[in-house]
Amino acid sequence: MDTEHDWTTTPITASLLRGALDLEHTERGVLPHRLPARARRQIPDGHLALAESTPSGVRLVFRTRATAVELDVVATKRTYPGAPPRPDGVYELLVDGQLAGQASAADGDTLTIDLASGTAQTRPGPGQTLRFAGLPGDEKDVEIWLPHDETTQLAALRANAPLHPPPHSGRKTWLHHGSSISQGSNAAAPTGTWPALAAAAGNVELVNLGFGGGALLDPFTARTMRDSPADLISVKIGINVVNADLMRLRAFGPAVHGFLDTIREGHPATPLLIVSPLYCPIHENTPGPSAPDLSAMSQGRLRFTATGNPAQTAAGKLTLAVIRDELARIVQQRATTDPDLHYLDGLDLYGETDHAELPLLDGLHPDPATHQRIGERFAHLAFGDGGPFAMATEFTPSGRTR
Repeated sequence: MDTEHDWTTTPITASLLRGALDLEHTERGVLPHRLPARARRQIPDGHLALAESTPSGVRLVFRTRATAVELDVVATKRTYPGAPPRPDGVYELLVDGQLAGQASAADGDTLTIDLASGTAQTRPGPGQTLRFAGLPGDEKDVEIWLPHDETTQLAALRANAPLHPPPHSGRKTWLHHGSSISQGSNAAAPTGTWPALAAAAGNVELVNLGFGGGALLDPFTARTMRDSPADLISVKIGINVVNADLMRLRAFGPAVHGFLDTIREGHPATPLLIVSPLYCPIHENTPGPSAPDLSAMSQGRLRFTATGNPAQTAAGKLTLAVIRDELARIVQQRATTDPDLHYLDGLDLYGETDHAELPLLDGLHPDPATHQRIGERFAHLAFGDGGPFAMATEFTPSGRTR
C-alpha cells in the first residue's frame, strides 16, 4: 500500500503542458492560458477573457511508472440564473493514448453570470483533489486532459513514482481557431470535442484556440497564431461575427484578408484551411445579434434566437449564407498566389440534413454525438487522402493514433 513518503510532488511547469500558450502563476497555483499575456492585455470584454482561460485542448503530459496520480485543482463553476445547472467539468487521464480514468471537481470558485443584465460575480470556493489509481506499473505516457468548459487552476501534481517530461512525439502541431463549437460547447468530455477527435484521427498535436463567442477576427488572435509554432493551421470563422452583429459586409472581407495576412507573416507556406460556418437555422438568412430566448429560460431551458431583420442583408448585414459566399470568394482569390491556402464548406461538416437528425441543442451548439460526427468528417476531409493536411500527417480513420 502507498504511504505518504512514497509520493513525489512535481512542479507544474510549461514542460508538462500541451495546448497552452502561457502559464500564469496565481496565489492558488498556476492557470493555463490559450492566449499569451500580450494578447490578453488587449481583450476588450470579460466573455473572451473567460473563454481563453478555459483550457480546451490543454493537457498535462508526462512519462512515469506511477500507479496512482493526484492533481489538486481550483475549478471555476459557472452558473446562469434561470438556466439549468451546468455539469461539472471532466478531467480525463489517458495512458499511451487510451482512456484510463475520469474525474470531476464538485466544488470550487463560483462565477455567476446574468445573461439578461450582462453582470457577473465571483465567489471564492475550495480546491479539490482528483485521484487516478490502478494504472499499470510499467513506463508509460500519461496525459491528463483538463476540462474544455471549466477554468481550472492547477495547485499541485503528485504521484507514487517520479514524473518526467515526455520525449518529443514527432507528431505535427495543428493550430486551430474557432468559436464555442470549436472550444467544445456541449461536448461531454475534453477528448470528445470535435477538434480533439479530429486531432486523434489525424495523429497530430492539437493547439485549440476555439473561444466561445470570441472568433471575431481580432488582430491579437491573428498575431498569436502568427507567432505560435504550427505545421498545420485552420481558421473556422463566421458564426460569432453574425451572432455578435459585429460588422457589415464592407468590413468583413478586409478583416478576413488582414487576419490571413498576419498569419502568413509567420507561416508563409504552412497549409492553411479556412472553414466556413456549420448549418445554424436561426442565422442562415437572418442577421444577428442573437440573444437568449427569455421565454425558454422561464421554463428552465437555455435557447437562443436571432433578433435581426433578413431584409437588412441588402444593406450589408451578415448572415451565415452571406459569409460562406464571401469566404469562398476570398479563398479563391488569394489561392491564385497562395497554393497552400484551402477552403472547407462548413455545410460539409454539418448541414441541413444533419440538423434534421441531430438538431442543435440550444439553437447554436451541438450535442456530443454531433461533435463526434463533425470531428470524423473534418478528419476525413482535412487529414484523409486528398485533404489539405494529408501529406503532413498519418491519418487513421478509426480515430486512434498508431
